[in-house]
Amino acid sequence: MGLSFTVLASGSTGNATIVRNGERTVLVDAGHSAKKLEELMRERGVAGHHLDALFVTHEHSDHIKGLGAFARKYELPVYANAATWEAMERHVGKLDPDKCIRMETGECIDFGTMQVQSYAISHDAAEPVGYTFTDQGVKLSLATDLGYVSDKVKRQIIDSDVLVLESNHDTEMLRMGRYPWNIKRRILSDIGHLSNVAAGEALCELMTDRTKRVYLAHLSLDHNQMDLAKLTVRSVLENNGIFYKQEDFPLRETYHDRPTEWDEVHKKSS
Repeated sequence: MGLSFTVLASGSTGNATIVRNGERTVLVDAGHSAKKLEELMRERGVAGHHLDALFVTHEHSDHIKGLGAFARKYELPVYANAATWEAMERHVGKLDPDKCIRMETGECIDFGTMQVQSYAISHDAAEPVGYTFTDQGVKLSLATDLGYVSDKVKRQIIDSDVLVLESNHDTEMLRMGRYPWNIKRRILSDIGHLSNVAAGEALCELMTDRTKRVYLAHLSLDHNQMDLAKLTVRSVLENNGIFYKQEDFPLRETYHDRPTEWDEVHKKSS
């Protein structure tokens, strides 16, 4: 047994990811309307009634836009830490109190053989987190909306079989872009978003022999392009002595408007 996942959508317009094993299926974030989430899920053969739980990274709209309506419709238990519940309560509407589950940052929850652990990240939200999923020796880590990758974060997500990592912007495109300076300063700060270069620098320390694939995620529509992100990340790795053949290079794409293909993550045979 292992894990499989699809990034339903990734970016400032909305974020959602499905992770499952042979027993359980969970949704991480609900950053589109309930109707749009259903459409994205349908493209990958999943329906709301297949889900066992919904996990929240933080309260920004692009992560919780459809949470209330979706959770009510499918009677889903929702997991978030206390500060995130307080920050998003007025945005998600009334939910069944028995299904509003407080999950402390750093806590690990068992879903059958699948373990879900949250970890603290640096972002301008109440108490933002990322998540790692493990199942019988397989590890998947979701790490977006990071101002920077701290040593604590690195310890949590290193040695992942698959890593979904933010590569939000090209710094020069952002500096020359149309955003007002206060927003640019926020994005560039330690509580903002990772640049392409920062993503590459983080990967120099995060990628190990165990790493099979890295998905670049949460790209800005205004200040990035996927080809540029992949080229920059690859260049940073090569400048640090990490080389791959083109056909073997494990960088993968995510999309703001459509889901990735299902990715099956299995333990390497010894």
